[in-house]
Amino acid sequence: MDAVAGVVIPAHNEESVIAAGLARLLAGAAAGEFEVIVVANACTDATAAVAARAGVRVLETPVPGKAHALRLGDAACGVFPRVYADADVGLDAGSVRALAAELARPGVLAAAPRPVWDLSGATWVARRVHRVHDALVGPHRALAGVGVYALGAEGHARVFPLPDVLSDDGYVHASFASGERAVVDGATSVVRPARTVRAHLRRRVRVRLGNRQLAELGRPVNAVPLRLGDLAALLRARRVSGPAAACYLSVLLADRILTGVRRGRPANWGTDTSSR
Repeated sequence: MDAVAGVVIPAHNEESVIAAGLARLLAGAAAGEFEVIVVANACTDATAAVAARAGVRVLETPVPGKAHALRLGDAACGVFPRVYADADVGLDAGSVRALAAELARPGVLAAAPRPVWDLSGATWVARRVHRVHDALVGPHRALAGVGVYALGAEGHARVFPLPDVLSDDGYVHASFASGERAVVDGATSVVRPARTVRAHLRRRVRVRLGNRQLAELGRPVNAVPLRLGDLAALLRARRVSGPAAACYLSVLLADRILTGVRRGRPANWGTDTSSR
């Protein structure tokens, strides 16, 4: 059968997770239903070999960087719509179909699934920090931060070839008006957040640096500002606990300090191994 969607997966040293992710994606797919391309970039492990054993197309490049890998995979893909997924995110065939169906609707140029957070293995503090953070930013997340986004042909023309940005999903999110992007209830991505506070801080610093880079490129994320009043409202509604709020505020302060220390340093994309 002709492929109904392309799936591009950039992968840097993802040997430990790529097999499970591909198995989840292909388990409910008909033969040839999806054109799946894994781009192993600057890998020093068996990512490429493991992906090849799953029966998908594998590209290898010695050049590191997620944006470069996305461009390579995108250029090799011959079908629309296209789904771009992180290697450590769980995405099933039904979710790819739901994203493709949403992009067939008039006016929808980009789409993303709803995240399902897998907090197994996270420390006590990291779990609470993540739950508070998700309660605050979840309603405004849209295409960013869920490990998967999908583009139709028209949306693709607006963002590809993707520039060398630290936050590719943020760049894609900022490229569309709210009425042009959709979060699809029938699609989910299983996301494993940082397992430790240290890993969470590394991610948050990278997010802030990435957002600053996008602003310099004229594609600001325009995130809704979060205020102490928002956290207080969650406390009053008993959606978060006092200890969880205290954990979040402490980590938020450390986040701001570290971002200031890193100001002016090069921003490099990397892999958070705490979630593997």
